[in-house]
Amino acid sequence: MPSLPVPENRPNVVAVELDGDGAHPAAWRHAHHLPDGLLGGARISGTVQAADIAGFHLATFRDSRVVDAGTAGIPGRIDAVQRAAFAAPITGSIGLVPEVDTLYTEPFHVATQLASLDYASQGRAGWLVSAANAPEEARAVGREQLAAAAAPLEAADAVEAGRRLWDSWEDDAVIRDASTGRYLDRDKLHYADFEGERFAVKGPAIIPRPLQGQLVVIAPAALLSTVEADVALASAATVDGLAAAASAAAATGVPRTLVELDVILDARGQTAAERLAELDRHEPWTGGARYVGSPAGLVSLLARLFDAADGVRLHPAVVDVDLPELALNVLPALRAAGLVSAPAAGTTLRRSFGLPRPANRYAAA
Repeated sequence: MPSLPVPENRPNVVAVELDGDGAHPAAWRHAHHLPDGLLGGARISGTVQAADIAGFHLATFRDSRVVDAGTAGIPGRIDAVQRAAFAAPITGSIGLVPEVDTLYTEPFHVATQLASLDYASQGRAGWLVSAANAPEEARAVGREQLAAAAAPLEAADAVEAGRRLWDSWEDDAVIRDASTGRYLDRDKLHYADFEGERFAVKGPAIIPRPLQGQLVVIAPAALLSTVEADVALASAATVDGLAAAASAAAATGVPRTLVELDVILDARGQTAAERLAELDRHEPWTGGARYVGSPAGLVSLLARLFDAADGVRLHPAVVDVDLPELALNVLPALRAAGLVSAPAAGTTLRRSFGLPRPANRYAAA
Protein backbone atom coordinates (compact mmCIF):
# COMPACT_ATOMS: atom_id res chain seq x y z
CA MET A 1 0.00 0.00 0.00
CA PRO A 2 1.56 3.34 -0.96
CA SER A 3 2.10 5.48 2.10
CA LEU A 4 4.17 8.31 3.45
CA PRO A 5 7.26 7.51 5.53
CA VAL A 6 6.44 6.99 9.19
CA PRO A 7 7.92 9.87 11.24
CA GLU A 8 10.61 9.06 13.77
CA ASN A 9 8.91 11.13 16.49
CA ARG A 10 6.87 8.71 18.56
CA PRO A 11 4.38 10.31 20.93
CA ASN A 12 3.64 8.10 23.93
CA VAL A 13 0.10 6.76 23.85
CA VAL A 14 -2.03 5.67 26.80
CA ALA A 15 -5.02 3.48 25.95
CA VAL A 16 -7.66 2.00 28.24
CA GLU A 17 -9.90 -1.04 27.83
CA LEU A 18 -13.49 -0.30 28.87
CA ASP A 19 -15.29 -3.61 28.47
CA GLY A 20 -17.76 -4.66 31.14
CA ASP A 21 -17.03 -3.73 34.75
CA GLY A 22 -13.30 -4.30 34.54
CA ALA A 23 -10.58 -6.81 33.80
CA HIS A 24 -10.97 -8.74 37.06
CA PRO A 25 -13.67 -11.45 36.76
CA ALA A 26 -15.17 -10.31 40.09
CA ALA A 27 -15.18 -6.62 39.13
CA TRP A 28 -18.97 -6.56 38.95
CA ARG A 29 -19.12 -6.94 42.75
CA HIS A 30 -17.66 -3.43 43.11
CA ALA A 31 -19.45 -1.73 40.21
CA HIS A 32 -21.30 1.50 40.93
CA HIS A 33 -24.41 0.60 38.98
CA LEU A 34 -27.30 -1.84 39.21
CA PRO A 35 -26.75 -5.12 37.34
CA ASP A 36 -29.12 -4.18 34.54
CA GLY A 37 -27.21 -0.94 33.98
CA LEU A 38 -24.19 -2.66 32.43
CA LEU A 39 -25.77 -2.80 28.98
CA GLY A 40 -27.33 0.67 29.04
CA GLY A 41 -26.36 3.86 27.30
CA ALA A 42 -25.69 5.64 30.59
CA ARG A 43 -22.95 3.14 31.42
CA ILE A 44 -21.27 3.53 28.04
CA SER A 45 -21.43 7.30 28.07
CA GLY A 46 -20.28 7.54 31.69
CA THR A 47 -17.13 5.46 31.26
CA VAL A 48 -16.10 6.75 27.83
CA GLN A 49 -16.70 10.39 28.69
CA ALA A 50 -14.68 9.96 31.89
CA ALA A 51 -11.80 8.52 29.86
CA ASP A 52 -12.16 11.31 27.30
CA ILE A 53 -12.05 14.05 29.93
CA ALA A 54 -9.10 12.36 31.66
CA GLY A 55 -7.04 12.59 28.47
CA PHE A 56 -6.64 8.98 27.41
CA HIS A 57 -5.60 8.75 23.78
CA LEU A 58 -7.95 5.90 22.96
CA ALA A 59 -10.46 3.51 24.43
CA THR A 60 -10.87 -0.06 23.24
CA PHE A 61 -14.04 -2.14 23.45
CA ARG A 62 -13.66 -5.89 23.73
CA ASP A 63 -16.18 -8.08 21.93
CA SER A 64 -17.35 -11.68 21.68
CA ARG A 65 -20.40 -13.52 20.41
CA VAL A 66 -20.40 -15.79 23.45
CA VAL A 67 -20.31 -15.21 27.19
CA ASP A 68 -16.78 -15.68 28.53
CA ALA A 69 -16.43 -18.89 30.47
CA GLY A 70 -16.17 -18.15 34.16
CA THR A 71 -17.06 -14.47 33.82
CA ALA A 72 -20.16 -14.39 35.98
CA GLY A 73 -20.37 -10.63 36.01
CA ILE A 74 -20.87 -10.14 32.26
CA PRO A 75 -24.09 -11.79 31.09
CA GLY A 76 -23.77 -10.26 27.63
CA ARG A 77 -22.34 -7.44 25.58
CA ILE A 78 -23.51 -4.78 23.21
CA ASP A 79 -21.66 -5.08 19.91
CA ALA A 80 -18.32 -3.24 20.16
CA VAL A 81 -18.82 -1.18 16.99
CA GLN A 82 -22.23 -0.07 18.26
CA ARG A 83 -20.73 0.99 21.59
CA ALA A 84 -18.02 2.98 19.82
CA ALA A 85 -20.58 4.58 17.49
CA PHE A 86 -22.72 5.54 20.47
CA ALA A 87 -19.68 7.16 22.09
CA ALA A 88 -18.57 9.02 18.95
CA PRO A 89 -20.84 12.11 19.12
CA ILE A 90 -20.53 12.52 22.90
CA THR A 91 -16.72 12.56 23.02
CA GLY A 92 -14.25 15.06 21.63
CA SER A 93 -10.68 13.78 21.56
CA ILE A 94 -10.41 10.13 22.59
CA GLY A 95 -9.85 7.50 19.90
CA LEU A 96 -12.55 4.83 19.67
CA VAL A 97 -11.31 1.35 18.79
CA PRO A 98 -13.76 -1.56 18.78
CA GLU A 99 -12.57 -5.15 18.61
CA VAL A 100 -13.98 -6.66 15.41
CA ASP A 101 -13.81 -10.29 14.36
CA THR A 102 -12.11 -11.24 11.08
CA LEU A 103 -13.04 -14.92 10.90
CA TYR A 104 -16.83 -15.05 11.01
CA THR A 105 -17.87 -11.55 9.95
CA GLU A 106 -18.36 -10.34 6.37
CA PRO A 107 -15.30 -8.20 5.48
CA PHE A 108 -17.35 -5.84 3.29
CA HIS A 109 -19.68 -5.02 6.17
CA VAL A 110 -16.79 -4.64 8.62
CA ALA A 111 -15.05 -2.13 6.35
CA THR A 112 -18.30 -0.20 5.89
CA GLN A 113 -19.09 -0.08 9.61
CA LEU A 114 -15.61 1.08 10.53
CA ALA A 115 -15.53 3.75 7.82
CA SER A 116 -18.87 5.01 9.12
CA LEU A 117 -17.41 5.09 12.65
CA ASP A 118 -14.53 7.21 11.38
CA TYR A 119 -17.00 9.75 10.04
CA ALA A 120 -19.11 9.69 13.20
CA SER A 121 -16.03 10.29 15.35
CA GLN A 122 -14.47 12.87 13.02
CA GLY A 123 -11.40 10.74 12.36
CA ARG A 124 -10.89 9.07 15.74
CA ALA A 125 -11.69 5.46 14.80
CA GLY A 126 -9.50 2.38 14.80
CA TRP A 127 -9.85 -1.36 14.35
CA LEU A 128 -8.69 -3.85 16.98
CA VAL A 129 -8.31 -7.01 14.92
CA SER A 130 -9.67 -10.19 16.48
CA ALA A 131 -9.15 -13.73 15.23
CA ALA A 132 -10.82 -15.66 18.04
CA ASN A 133 -10.95 -19.08 16.45
CA ALA A 134 -13.08 -20.66 19.17
CA PRO A 135 -15.67 -23.34 18.34
CA GLU A 136 -18.31 -21.38 20.27
CA GLU A 137 -17.71 -18.35 18.04
CA ALA A 138 -18.15 -20.46 14.91
CA ARG A 139 -21.31 -22.17 16.20
CA ALA A 140 -22.84 -18.79 17.08
CA VAL A 141 -23.02 -17.95 13.36
CA GLY A 142 -23.56 -21.47 12.03
CA ARG A 143 -20.02 -21.88 10.68
CA GLU A 144 -17.31 -24.50 11.02
CA GLN A 145 -14.26 -23.70 13.10
CA LEU A 146 -11.19 -22.91 11.02
CA ALA A 147 -8.02 -24.95 11.17
CA ALA A 148 -5.50 -23.32 13.51
CA ALA A 149 -3.09 -22.46 10.71
CA ALA A 150 -5.87 -20.89 8.62
CA ALA A 151 -7.02 -18.32 11.19
CA PRO A 152 -4.08 -15.86 10.87
CA LEU A 153 -4.31 -16.05 7.07
CA GLU A 154 -8.03 -15.36 7.18
CA ALA A 155 -7.44 -12.38 9.46
CA ALA A 156 -4.86 -11.02 7.03
CA ASP A 157 -7.28 -11.41 4.12
CA ALA A 158 -10.04 -9.58 6.00
CA VAL A 159 -7.75 -6.66 6.86
CA GLU A 160 -6.40 -6.40 3.33
CA ALA A 161 -9.94 -6.47 1.90
CA GLY A 162 -10.93 -3.70 4.30
CA ARG A 163 -7.94 -1.57 3.36
CA ARG A 164 -8.69 -1.94 -0.34
CA LEU A 165 -12.32 -1.01 0.21
CA TRP A 166 -11.33 2.12 2.17
CA ASP A 167 -9.18 3.14 -0.80
CA SER A 168 -11.81 2.27 -3.42
CA TRP A 169 -13.04 5.87 -3.32
CA GLU A 170 -10.44 8.52 -4.03
CA ASP A 171 -10.49 11.46 -1.62
CA ASP A 172 -12.13 13.78 -4.17
CA ALA A 173 -14.55 11.25 -5.68
CA VAL A 174 -17.58 13.17 -4.36
CA ILE A 175 -17.95 16.24 -6.59
CA ARG A 176 -21.60 17.35 -6.05
CA ASP A 177 -21.70 19.02 -9.47
CA ALA A 178 -25.22 20.47 -9.65
CA SER A 179 -24.72 21.83 -13.17
CA THR A 180 -24.25 18.33 -14.60
CA GLY A 181 -26.33 16.48 -12.02
CA ARG A 182 -23.33 14.38 -10.96
CA TYR A 183 -22.75 13.53 -7.32
CA LEU A 184 -19.74 11.31 -7.98
CA ASP A 185 -16.85 11.23 -10.41
CA ARG A 186 -17.14 7.59 -11.36
CA ASP A 187 -13.57 7.55 -12.66
CA LYS A 188 -12.45 8.03 -9.07
CA LEU A 189 -14.22 4.92 -7.79
CA HIS A 190 -12.30 1.67 -8.11
CA TYR A 191 -12.91 -2.03 -7.79
CA ALA A 192 -11.21 -3.59 -4.78
CA ASP A 193 -10.87 -6.89 -6.68
CA PHE A 194 -9.71 -8.86 -3.67
CA GLU A 195 -9.41 -12.65 -3.89
CA GLY A 196 -8.85 -14.45 -0.62
CA GLU A 197 -8.71 -18.12 0.30
CA ARG A 198 -12.37 -18.27 1.37
CA PHE A 199 -13.95 -15.09 0.02
CA ALA A 200 -13.73 -12.49 -2.70
CA VAL A 201 -14.65 -8.81 -2.60
CA LYS A 202 -15.35 -6.88 -5.79
CA GLY A 203 -16.27 -3.44 -4.46
CA PRO A 204 -16.15 -0.51 -4.56
CA ALA A 205 -17.28 0.43 -1.06
CA ILE A 206 -20.67 2.02 -0.46
CA ILE A 207 -19.23 4.86 1.63
CA PRO A 208 -16.53 7.44 0.80
CA ARG A 209 -12.95 6.98 1.93
CA PRO A 210 -12.58 7.40 5.71
CA LEU A 211 -11.49 10.78 7.02
CA GLN A 212 -8.16 9.29 8.10
CA GLY A 213 -7.71 7.65 4.70
CA GLN A 214 -7.06 4.37 6.48
CA LEU A 215 -8.21 3.65 10.02
CA VAL A 216 -5.52 2.73 12.54
CA VAL A 217 -5.35 -1.07 12.49
CA ILE A 218 -4.25 -2.55 15.83
CA ALA A 219 -3.40 -6.25 16.05
CA PRO A 220 -2.05 -8.64 18.67
CA ALA A 221 1.63 -9.41 18.15
CA ALA A 222 0.74 -13.03 17.38
CA LEU A 223 -0.90 -11.91 14.12
CA LEU A 224 1.92 -9.71 12.85
CA SER A 225 3.37 -12.44 10.65
CA THR A 226 0.33 -12.16 8.40
CA VAL A 227 -1.69 -9.02 9.24
CA GLU A 228 -0.63 -5.59 7.98
CA ALA A 229 -1.05 -3.57 11.18
CA ASP A 230 -0.24 0.00 12.16
CA VAL A 231 0.06 -0.81 15.86
CA ALA A 232 1.01 -4.03 17.63
CA LEU A 233 -0.28 -5.13 21.02
CA ALA A 234 2.61 -6.83 22.82
CA SER A 235 1.89 -8.93 25.89
CA ALA A 236 3.94 -10.91 28.39
CA ALA A 237 3.38 -13.11 31.41
CA THR A 238 5.09 -10.62 33.72
CA VAL A 239 5.96 -6.93 33.77
CA ASP A 240 9.64 -7.81 33.35
CA GLY A 241 8.88 -9.45 30.00
CA LEU A 242 7.08 -6.49 28.43
CA ALA A 243 10.17 -4.70 27.11
CA ALA A 244 11.34 -7.81 25.26
CA ALA A 245 7.83 -8.41 23.90
CA ALA A 246 7.69 -4.84 22.59
CA SER A 247 11.11 -5.17 20.96
CA ALA A 248 10.11 -8.42 19.28
CA ALA A 249 6.94 -6.81 17.91
CA ALA A 250 8.84 -3.76 16.66
CA ALA A 251 11.33 -6.04 14.89
CA THR A 252 8.55 -7.19 12.54
CA GLY A 253 8.43 -3.69 11.07
CA VAL A 254 5.10 -2.60 12.55
CA PRO A 255 5.19 1.21 12.91
CA ARG A 256 4.03 1.42 16.54
CA THR A 257 3.79 -0.86 19.58
CA LEU A 258 1.64 -0.84 22.72
CA VAL A 259 2.24 -3.12 25.68
CA GLU A 260 -0.59 -4.73 27.62
CA LEU A 261 -0.82 -4.11 31.37
CA ASP A 262 -3.45 -5.11 33.92
CA VAL A 263 -3.75 -2.51 36.69
CA ILE A 264 -5.13 -2.47 40.22
CA LEU A 265 -4.33 0.58 42.34
CA ASP A 266 -4.47 1.74 45.94
CA ALA A 267 -7.92 3.28 46.30
CA ARG A 268 -10.67 4.13 48.78
CA GLY A 269 -8.58 3.47 51.88
CA GLN A 270 -7.38 0.07 50.71
CA THR A 271 -4.03 -0.92 49.32
CA ALA A 272 -4.01 -2.50 45.89
CA ALA A 273 -2.89 -5.79 47.42
CA GLU A 274 -5.85 -5.75 49.82
CA ARG A 275 -8.26 -4.99 46.99
CA LEU A 276 -6.81 -7.79 44.87
CA ALA A 277 -7.03 -10.31 47.70
CA GLU A 278 -10.66 -9.37 48.30
CA LEU A 279 -11.54 -9.78 44.63
CA ASP A 280 -9.59 -13.02 44.30
CA ARG A 281 -11.55 -14.58 47.17
CA HIS A 282 -14.54 -14.57 44.85
CA GLU A 283 -12.71 -15.62 41.69
CA PRO A 284 -8.98 -15.64 40.93
CA TRP A 285 -7.64 -13.24 38.32
CA THR A 286 -5.53 -15.00 35.73
CA GLY A 287 -3.82 -13.21 32.89
CA GLY A 288 -0.61 -11.52 31.91
CA ALA A 289 1.57 -8.67 33.13
CA ARG A 290 0.03 -6.90 36.11
CA TYR A 291 0.78 -3.86 38.22
CA VAL A 292 -0.46 -3.90 41.82
CA GLY A 293 0.38 -0.80 43.83
CA SER A 294 0.24 2.95 44.17
CA PRO A 295 -0.46 5.46 41.37
CA ALA A 296 3.03 6.90 41.85
CA GLY A 297 4.57 3.48 41.35
CA LEU A 298 2.56 3.03 38.16
CA VAL A 299 3.84 6.36 36.84
CA SER A 300 7.42 5.18 37.41
CA LEU A 301 6.71 1.87 35.68
CA LEU A 302 5.11 3.56 32.68
CA ALA A 303 8.12 5.86 32.34
CA ARG A 304 10.29 2.74 31.97
CA LEU A 305 7.89 1.06 29.57
CA PHE A 306 7.83 4.14 27.33
CA ASP A 307 11.54 3.53 26.74
CA ALA A 308 10.67 0.15 25.19
CA ALA A 309 7.31 0.79 23.53
CA ASP A 310 5.24 3.60 22.04
CA GLY A 311 2.62 3.31 24.73
CA VAL A 312 0.51 1.06 26.88
CA ARG A 313 -3.02 -0.32 26.97
CA LEU A 314 -4.23 -0.39 30.56
CA HIS A 315 -6.81 -2.93 31.74
CA PRO A 316 -8.34 -1.55 34.97
CA ALA A 317 -9.25 -4.27 37.45
CA VAL A 318 -12.48 -2.46 38.37
CA VAL A 319 -13.43 0.32 35.99
CA ASP A 320 -15.50 2.26 38.54
CA VAL A 321 -12.61 2.29 41.05
CA ASP A 322 -9.41 2.24 39.02
CA LEU A 323 -10.43 4.56 36.18
CA PRO A 324 -10.89 7.55 38.55
CA GLU A 325 -7.50 6.83 40.14
CA LEU A 326 -5.88 6.76 36.69
CA ALA A 327 -7.62 10.00 35.76
CA LEU A 328 -6.75 11.87 38.95
CA ASN A 329 -3.35 10.52 39.94
CA VAL A 330 -1.66 8.87 36.96
CA LEU A 331 -2.34 10.76 33.73
CA PRO A 332 -1.75 14.22 35.29
CA ALA A 333 1.57 13.00 36.71
CA LEU A 334 2.61 11.62 33.32
CA ARG A 335 1.79 14.94 31.69
CA ALA A 336 3.58 16.93 34.42
CA ALA A 337 6.68 14.81 33.80
CA GLY A 338 6.49 15.51 30.07
CA LEU A 339 5.95 11.84 29.25
CA VAL A 340 2.61 12.22 27.48
CA SER A 341 0.49 14.97 25.98
CA ALA A 342 -3.29 14.93 26.12
CA PRO A 343 -4.97 14.66 22.71
CA ALA A 344 -6.57 17.91 21.58
CA ALA A 345 -10.14 18.11 20.35
CA GLY A 346 -10.24 17.40 16.65
CA THR A 347 -7.09 15.26 16.71
CA THR A 348 -7.31 12.15 14.57
CA LEU A 349 -6.25 8.80 15.99
CA ARG A 350 -3.49 8.56 13.39
CA ARG A 351 -2.10 11.88 14.63
CA SER A 352 -2.20 10.65 18.24
CA PHE A 353 0.12 7.84 17.14
CA GLY A 354 2.26 10.13 15.00
CA LEU A 355 1.23 8.25 11.86
CA PRO A 356 0.83 10.06 8.52
CA ARG A 357 -2.36 9.94 6.47
CA PRO A 358 -1.61 7.30 3.80
CA ALA A 359 -1.90 7.89 0.08
CA ASN A 360 -4.73 6.19 -1.80
CA ARG A 361 -3.30 3.14 -3.56
CA TYR A 362 -5.56 3.51 -6.61
CA ALA A 363 -5.02 7.24 -7.06
CA ALA A 364 -1.27 6.70 -6.81
CA ALA A 365 -1.46 4.00 -9.47
